[in-house]
Amino acid sequence: MSALVHDGTAVLGRHLQRIRHAPAITVMTQTMPIVFLLFFGYVFGSALAAPGAEYRAFLVPGMLVATAAGGLMTGMLQAAQDSHRGVMDRFRTLPVSRAAVPLGQALADLLASAAGTVPLILVGLAMGWRIEGTLPEALGAFGLLLLFRFATTWVGILLGLVSKSEEAAGQLGSGAFMLPLLSNAYIPTDGMPGWLRTIAEWNPISAVTTAVRDLFGNAPAPTEAAWPVAHPVAGALLWSLGLIAVFAPLAVRRYTRG
Repeated sequence: MSALVHDGTAVLGRHLQRIRHAPAITVMTQTMPIVFLLFFGYVFGSALAAPGAEYRAFLVPGMLVATAAGGLMTGMLQAAQDSHRGVMDRFRTLPVSRAAVPLGQALADLLASAAGTVPLILVGLAMGWRIEGTLPEALGAFGLLLLFRFATTWVGILLGLVSKSEEAAGQLGSGAFMLPLLSNAYIPTDGMPGWLRTIAEWNPISAVTTAVRDLFGNAPAPTEAAWPVAHPVAGALLWSLGLIAVFAPLAVRRYTRG
């Protein structure tokens, strides 16, 4: 365990330095959610049944969760780069804990994501969004966001390690943009066709989004919905912990095998 902590901290520092020296990626991952928030909030909000500030209060938690789901893309791209540029091979020649390398990447992404969420929250507050719940509930919502980001990063790391090339990982990562669209992050699922509503409500993003909205006091959980959405906090925890339990060991095993 001590070797894992020591080696994981070293790899964490390496990835933080990597993020520091790649400002373009940092700017893109922080500015794009803000651009989408402004676009959806002021363009789509006028066309929905809950216009203006009411829709923006509904939207901000969904955008926070969609940003957390971006761990899938960043984890995939960074793992694919290290894998296909020989960095992973050099790590394997060192006396380093095998779990420390992907763990360090996941933790670095988590810290960068937490810092990058602050500007998005400030823009949301400027748009009229407010946290209506209690302080413990709000802290629980932020905890769920970080846990979900950590989970999706492990999924991305595994996909990046098994990708055939950096280009393939980039194309697959771009496809991850569709996942929040197939959820309740941007619009309610009530008006969707039955089959599409089922897909959207069993999307992990929907459970986490509903839980975050509920804990922030922005919207209550619907009662007539799929189980993960009707019981959003439990559903969000089960989805997040389940993804970590499945994909973290697979990612470590894939890294070890090379």
